[in-house]
Amino acid sequence: MKREAILQEKVGDKVRCLTCERRCLLKEGQRGWCGTRENYNGSIFTLTYGMVSSLSANPIEKKPLYHFYPGSVALTAGSFGCNFACPWCQNWEISKSPPDPLHARFFSPESFVQETIRRRCQGTSISFNEPTLSLEWSLDVFRLAREKGLYNTFVTNGYMTEEALRLLKEAGLDAMNVDVKGGKEAVEKFCMADVEKVWRNCRLAKALGIHLEITTLVIPSVNDDEGTLRSIASRICRELGPETPWHVTAYYPAYRFHAPPTPVKTLERARQIGLEEGLMFVYIGNIPGHPGENTWCPNCGSLLIGRFGLSLTSFRLKDGHCPKCGMEIPVIGKPPGE
Repeated sequence: MKREAILQEKVGDKVRCLTCERRCLLKEGQRGWCGTRENYNGSIFTLTYGMVSSLSANPIEKKPLYHFYPGSVALTAGSFGCNFACPWCQNWEISKSPPDPLHARFFSPESFVQETIRRRCQGTSISFNEPTLSLEWSLDVFRLAREKGLYNTFVTNGYMTEEALRLLKEAGLDAMNVDVKGGKEAVEKFCMADVEKVWRNCRLAKALGIHLEITTLVIPSVNDDEGTLRSIASRICRELGPETPWHVTAYYPAYRFHAPPTPVKTLERARQIGLEEGLMFVYIGNIPGHPGENTWCPNCGSLLIGRFGLSLTSFRLKDGHCPKCGMEIPVIGKPPGE
């Protein structure tokens, strides 16, 4: 489970990790901010190669990826650690924990892809904790999965280096959901990160041809004010394109953050703001049964893809177009069996 990191550089008697934008400079025996990478004998090694803390076959809608092979299933793996400090983390048991081989299973890239096929999944997903920290394993998995005709996805905070993102694309990363957690001050305060690096990687992902969807967990007192939501929506529209899906999802208290759950009306207002700013597809998440889960034609208002929670209830696209008005809808793939 120890593997030499693919992105690093010598700086005097230290080594700099180039996996994520923290770019930790490590002396001998020191671990990075994420706790998963260590300077060992003058080189940085990942401590989590193939170390899987969580494994499940998830609907692609759980990522959420609503415009990418709807109704399909991705075998999803997580490991340990994170490079953000979010106090509301929903997966804090693994993201806030150091690598723990006693509470994990080891999967070689070959065995993981074999398991994906055995479970009749259509693709892979690296998620649960921050997948960037599993860079080397992800690259090996994605190459093998692509050879087998599987798709590959990431659910990420978007804080990898540009070099890492380019390597992921080359290896076979097809789609990613990036969590834009708020405005500059909130991300600095709560996540200890620079949100501009996230926006840069979103733009790069689009330029590289990676399918991209954006999520904002709407948290009272953190990012639920109209100014923040409008700023995020306008930047998605302006920098990533109005066709880019935006998921505004409900927060529930977790880990060390105890603000009350997001009111549904706040999510509905966020969705309205997104539409006012020119986005074509804005989705309400974590509220099963809400009409905001569905895909509606931006031109004529027809229901195109119905959802209830993580399940599809209808799929009405005809060759990628609205069956009523003929508008082209940017959705990749069809549900299995269609």
